Amino acid sequence: MFDLKTLGLFALTAVAEIVGCYLPYRWLQGQAPAWWLLPAAASLALFVWLLSLHPTASGRVYAAYAGVYLVVALGWLWAVDGIRPTGSDLAGAALALLGMVVIVWGASQRPT
Repeated sequence: MFDLKTLGLFALTAVAEIVGCYLPYRWLQGQAPAWWLLPAAASLALFVWLLSLHPTASGRVYAAYAGVYLVVALGWLWAVDGIRPTGSDLAGAALALLGMVVIVWGASQRPT
């Protein structure tokens, strides 16, 4: 159910979602021009298309995606916003990833 290709797809999907939300946020804060809404819309369209490529549109897959999204969001916080994640940020991300592993591993152990 889960491999490196899927993990990469999750990471790319998360970046598209974050960019699609970050650009309008910057515009709403008066920190970016209105034309930033165009790449934001394109990024959100890419996000939706990437979601359609995920292995299945189930709650389990989206729960696993949430763990990856959280880690990508913390990377964005550091790389783009210039805010270094705290120890509690990293601990929370580790717990989320552990939860993702439990969900995915548990699903792979069920008989088909």
